Amino acid sequence: MSLDVSPQLLAEAESGPVRQEDFVETVRTSLPYAYDLIAHLAAELHAGSVEFADNQTPPPSETERGQLLRALSSDAIRGSLERHFEVALAFQNCHRVAVFRPEDRGGETHTRFTSPRAQILNQSPELRDC
Repeated sequence: MSLDVSPQLLAEAESGPVRQEDFVETVRTSLPYAYDLIAHLAAELHAGSVEFADNQTPPPSETERGQLLRALSSDAIRGSLERHFEVALAFQNCHRVAVFRPEDRGGETHTRFTSPRAQILNQSPELRDC
């Protein structure tokens, strides 16, 4: 299971739309490694003039790797994090997450980062089972 959903949030979902803030808080508490990593990258992006910020450090354990994979493989979670942090997420492997400004999605740097060539060049034997 990806998220630890409170009874209150479940009741909210059963009766209608879920507030974005409530969902993001559930993501934050359920997937703290993924949330904190994306928060850190977003802060780095918004604080400077870099084109993007990315993580190249593997997670400390399979638990954290699983959190990251769950966060980025769910459209709802990924989209909520993008809106919350005002970024466009890009993902190359088990831990290489990048954040771009939303208006740069599809631009030269974003396209290069998300290209098949970049994916191939970012592989190594250690990443085969992740």
